[in-house]
Order: sequence, then structure tokens, then C-alpha cells
Amino acid sequence: MSAREGAPRRYRARVEYDGTDFAGFQVQPGRRTVQGELEAVLARLVPDGAGRVDGAGRTDAGVHASGQVIAFTYLGRLSGARLEQSIGALLPADIAISGIRRVPDGFHPRYAARYREYRYTVWNGPHRPLIERYALGVRTPLDDAAMALAGSVLVGRHDFSAFGAPDRQPVRTVHSVRVRRRGRVVTIDVRADAFLRGMVRRIVAVLLRVGDGRMDVAGVAAALDAGRPALSGAAAPARGLCLRRVALGRPARDWMENSEHHDREDLHAS
Repeated sequence: MSAREGAPRRYRARVEYDGTDFAGFQVQPGRRTVQGELEAVLARLVPDGAGRVDGAGRTDAGVHASGQVIAFTYLGRLSGARLEQSIGALLPADIAISGIRRVPDGFHPRYAARYREYRYTVWNGPHRPLIERYALGVRTPLDDAAMALAGSVLVGRHDFSAFGAPDRQPVRTVHSVRVRRRGRVVTIDVRADAFLRGMVRRIVAVLLRVGDGRMDVAGVAAALDAGRPALSGAAAPARGLCLRRVALGRPARDWMENSEHHDREDLHAS
């Protein structure tokens, strides 16, 4: 063991990132990812003992996060506060880390989460390039009240095959779909226990169709029941989507049991 190594300790932390220049959260050979950048920093701190960084959700290329939760095992000698400072100093400008704290061995944020919440932001006005870096620009007036009513159809436990990539277990529980307007900004918040790949952006694509009058509530309900890709699988652009919150709190016995079946459930919402 090197002089810089100590006893293994498990930590969790909150991570914020601008997803514009990332190929997604999950490590991909030859591509820049959030997980890859975090693991590279840990490797610099403990060259002989760096390990995997686990995330609560696998955001896609171009998707942002203000409330991603990660966990990692650290073999160095720094305290939690010093570790947070050291990691933060080494991270690139488009990633930030905060709230590092000790957790039990075996903790995995993917299985400890009670729910995740994503926000999709729409700028419903004239072209604004700075705003539209993190929002979808829509020039046609949107009926946010109709969008909110249509979103309520999706609340509950359903087979969401119409709104996500093919999955062996397409049933998910959506806790809420909230559509709100402040001036020209329309936000769509979707909270669920887990998501199919692409699920949030496909839901947004359908709600936008309702908002501009080309689809109604009955059409959304029919699409959900049909099980075929809604709008032929159309999805809203990644830049408007942000993982805002991961609510932890599942009992330890649940996440310890689930961690033994790591690949059974896909939480890749974007």
C-alpha cells in the first residue's frame, strides 16, 4: 500500500454538470463523459487505488444535471472536507461536486433512490441564443394548461413502451408531471421511480405536440395504451433536459439486495 493510501471508505456526493460537451454520464471508450472525468480525478488523487464512480442516473449526451448523486470508494487519507476541495480543484469547469459524506459500504445511489426528478425547459419566445443553450426554443404559442392536463394521463404505474427505448421491463411508476409557465419559460417536471431510456424527452415531445394544438389528451392516452413508439419515437432535444433531484431514502436492505442484480433495471431517463 502506498503512503497515500488508507482504509477503504465509501462516500456519496452531489454532482452538477453542463452536459453540452459530454457524450453522457456513463464511461464510453474514446469519448468524454462525466463518469470518466470523475474517475480520472480520483485516479490522480490515489494512483494505486482509484475505483469506479457510480451514478444514480445515466444521462445522455447533451443532458445536464444539477442534482446527480454519485458514490465511490476512496482509499486515500484525506478527510471528507479536504477530499471535496481536492476533487473540486481538479475537475474541469463544466463539472462541480459538493456535499461529500460517508455512507455504508455497498451503498449504490441507483438503488438507494426513492425517485428521480427531471426538468425540461422550453423558451416559448423569439430566438435567444444564450437562453437556448439550456432550453428548447419554440416559436409557436404553447397552451401550457392543455399540456398539464395531458401530462396527468401519464401519472401512475404504466407500461411506458410508447415513451422509451425497448426494455424487458417497461413498467414504471410516474409520480407526477408538472407543467408550469413563468412569462415565456415553460417547464415540464417529471418525477418517477425509474425511467426507460429516452423516456422524459419523448414525453416532452408529445406534450409539445399537445401544446401547439396538433394532439389532444385523448391522443396521449391512446398512445400510452397502444404501446408503440409515440410520434414514431420522436424526442425533444437533449439541451433542455436537466436531472434536478435524486431523492435518497430506500432502506439499506433494499439497495443491498438490488445491487446484487446491477443490470436488471435501466434508470437512463434522458
